[in-house]
Amino acid sequence: MTAVSEPMERESQWRGGFQVSGAASKSGVQVNEKTALSIPATLQALRILTGVFAMTPLHFYEKTAEGRMPADDNAAAKLFLRGPNNVQTPFAFFELMMADILLAGGFAGFISRDRRGEPIAITRLLPNHCNPVQYFDRREGLTAFYDATLPDGSHERFPARDIFYVPGFSRDGIKGLNPIQYAKDALGGTIATSDHAARFWNKGGRPSTVLTTENKVNSEDKARIRDDWTRMYSGSDSEMVAVLDQDLTATFLSHDLKSSQFLETRQFQVVDLARIWGVPPHLIFELSRSTNNNISHQSLEFTTFHLGPHYTRVAQAASKAFAREGFYFEHITDALVKGDLKSRMEAYWYQRQMGMANADELRSKENQPNIPGGGGKEYWRPSNMALAGQKKPQPNGNDQNGDPE
Repeated sequence: MTAVSEPMERESQWRGGFQVSGAASKSGVQVNEKTALSIPATLQALRILTGVFAMTPLHFYEKTAEGRMPADDNAAAKLFLRGPNNVQTPFAFFELMMADILLAGGFAGFISRDRRGEPIAITRLLPNHCNPVQYFDRREGLTAFYDATLPDGSHERFPARDIFYVPGFSRDGIKGLNPIQYAKDALGGTIATSDHAARFWNKGGRPSTVLTTENKVNSEDKARIRDDWTRMYSGSDSEMVAVLDQDLTATFLSHDLKSSQFLETRQFQVVDLARIWGVPPHLIFELSRSTNNNISHQSLEFTTFHLGPHYTRVAQAASKAFAREGFYFEHITDALVKGDLKSRMEAYWYQRQMGMANADELRSKENQPNIPGGGGKEYWRPSNMALAGQKKPQPNGNDQNGDPE
């Protein structure tokens, strides 16, 4: 039997729930979770992804001969629908789960169980507090264990039944890749561009200055002149008039932001960040190439291609951790793909005519109560249609051949 493990990140790399250590990008900027979140486009992308993901309920179903049946009374299902613990709501839990998957490459939670073995709580573990370990056996294949540190400070190796683990995009199927580490150069370039703009405006929008003189100036005087100039004439609120002595001449180094395409660079970086985090540009307010028609189509693609893999990833991980044979979890995205009122009413009308849904079922989709007296439970069938292979009854009681039934 062979064990494969990777060392856990040091505690000093995390502070206050944020990763504070990181790798230096090619732009010279240190990139970690905290600096990445300082980018407005990244913050908005994560708000969209985590918020919309958390809006989508996770339901529990049973496969039966009559089709799938809701089974939300299951103990595990209640955790995801009512609250995973005594502190978090389902929305807060799924929002945090998605943030961990996107920023750290995976989510881990400790499963508390009662005496019967039923799950009663899920407690999120910091990303650096859970490290998956693989064991390989020729007869049984791979088995996963988890080296985890719990919130009470205890540390041990737990079996898979005690840890709810959801890896993000992965190269080994066990541990998800950290997007911040792999995209550090793109993120670092964006941070460096933002820092450059901040420094420029901190100087009141003034270009860099060179003070020259024909007189000889010693090192101490150079330092004093530089410090005096910086103190008096730099800063966003500095409006003082410069008075020069010692035959000093001020030369301003011009910075043509237009010719260096500074604005175009920042605009491209927003689109690049949209690629990194997997959101359509219009959702992070990059509308330069958007129209009313393609925004509607991109919004549908966002649910299908961007959030769809995350829904499947989490639902299958929950099914593997909590569902026995014949049961499974599934995210219901109906609320995300609703059209406008006219489109919904037309779709409901077709479903009603074809007998796919009764009135009460359609009313429930609009958060309306059932029709009193049970009048909304009937299913329609068009009068000009019949079951395949059966003769259609006539109003006079004869079949289609004119013979009495």
